[in-house]
Amino acid sequence: MRRVALRPVEIADLDAIFDQMRDRESVHMAAFTAEDPNDRSAFDAHMEAIMSSSENRIWAITAILVRRHDRQLRLGRSDRGHLLDRPHALGARDRHPGPRLLLEEETPDRPIRARAASDNPGSLRVLRKVGFHPIATEVSFAPGRAAEIEETILELP
Repeated sequence: MRRVALRPVEIADLDAIFDQMRDRESVHMAAFTAEDPNDRSAFDAHMEAIMSSSENRIWAITAILVRRHDRQLRLGRSDRGHLLDRPHALGARDRHPGPRLLLEEETPDRPIRARAASDNPGSLRVLRKVGFHPIATEVSFAPGRAAEIEETILELP
């Protein structure tokens, strides 16, 4: 069995990440995705902006390539996002060490906020298991659903 660990995303990972971001079920579950998941030039520009900023960190989980497990500043606060490759995530979300590994890497940065579609129980369960607590909800346009939906905002003190 391969050891699961974090490592920075590399340019060589981008083709796999792009393919994972286009998975229809994953796009629906994540909801807050690219407007057009098939637009490679928009994806490349987005990833370039994330990877070139010292304010962002983007990680791959080895053994299972994660679409992205990242930290971005949003309105001056540090937000987290993740999406495991769906075939590996189904049934394994509660056991997957990726979110815990990322928190160990980023322990000094507190509070940490995370967001998930309120109707995505798998992601909410993972976040709660690693210590996040819901603090608010917000209705926002979700490109993956082409509609406004409720998003749960969670915080780890």
